[in-house]
Amino acid sequence: MMQQAVENPDVISLAAGLVDSESLPVEPTRRAVETLLGDPRRGQAALQYGTTAGSERLRDALLEYLARLEGVAVNQLGITRGQLVLTSGSQQLLSILGEVLLDPGDICLVGGPSYFVFLGTLEGLGARAVSISSDHGGMRLDALEETLEALRKKGDLPRVKMVYVVSYFDNPCSVSLEESRRAKLVELVERYSTHQRIHIIEDAAYRELRYEGDELPSLWSLDPERQTVVLAQTFSKCFSPGLRVGFGVLPAELVDAVSDRKGNEDFGSPNFNQHLLSTVFEEGLFEPHVDLLREIYRTKRDCLVAAASESLGDVDGVEWAVPQGGLYLWMSLPTMVETGLTGELFRRSVHDEGVMFVPGDLCYGGPVESRPRHQMRLSFGVQPLDGLREGMARLARAIEAVL
Repeated sequence: MMQQAVENPDVISLAAGLVDSESLPVEPTRRAVETLLGDPRRGQAALQYGTTAGSERLRDALLEYLARLEGVAVNQLGITRGQLVLTSGSQQLLSILGEVLLDPGDICLVGGPSYFVFLGTLEGLGARAVSISSDHGGMRLDALEETLEALRKKGDLPRVKMVYVVSYFDNPCSVSLEESRRAKLVELVERYSTHQRIHIIEDAAYRELRYEGDELPSLWSLDPERQTVVLAQTFSKCFSPGLRVGFGVLPAELVDAVSDRKGNEDFGSPNFNQHLLSTVFEEGLFEPHVDLLREIYRTKRDCLVAAASESLGDVDGVEWAVPQGGLYLWMSLPTMVETGLTGELFRRSVHDEGVMFVPGDLCYGGPVESRPRHQMRLSFGVQPLDGLREGMARLARAIEAVL
């Protein structure tokens, strides 16, 4: 897809999972840099080497931030600063967790569909991604239990090491795991942790980008012993991807292993960026920016949904749900229309109409031949409103031509 974008510069990309360029926090970041470097002592600390776990200053700020998200006091979180590790975005943490927890042939249970970059990480480690059916409420617990039981009967339960869940407005569907399933998911995974602890990796990359609906408790907060769930969050979507700052909240038993692996990789993620983000929090610059992003992305979402309704609302078999948050619209086409990279629709969309999407089959684990091939992910993050309207009109022409 990257090659197609380079070779076809006039193509409108509804595929790129980038953020809105016009809303990147240039002014808040400038103010934070001036404040940070205006204090020689703090400026020198920021420009020096950091530690593998990351800036204590930022980790303390993140304890307070996490407490606000969870609606509790810091001393009620049940963790110490030592259980927070700062990473280069959340992707680095996901990669390290895979290296620490998975051996070749081990199994990670993922939603069907799921975040395709992490599926690539699992493949690179030689692990098996097993898809669990999802619906409007996220991962189906009946399907998860059926899969765990089938693996137990086959003798494969000792190979199950992870359950990966994007718990808020997931990538690619912008669906959240519904509240009634959250505590039950943790309980179910703990019940099947009979041979070894199965960890739930809760990817909360889109947690802050909520446009409607109630705030939901994290899976992490529903793990009272703080032993099963690893929480991964990032500031790439809610502040700036260029800073590459993410963080993980680890069970105590994983801290040393993750720190050792991370130290071998980077000797500490970018220290200056961590001190800069600390200043953003201290100067009260973060929350106003998140509020601005919610308004911008809500408008973009409404634009793309309206364009889809206008262009495809009367076409039989074309379906989508209006997301309450996140950056994506998941669209299903009639089952005879293949959306894959080698299919007629993708060729016609890119070369004839000049629009690009993410084929849905890339977002499933398991054998290629068993994956649904009639779905697509559309991003409303990076395109301006005119680009969203024109991109959807082009895509509709390609779909109608194939139909």
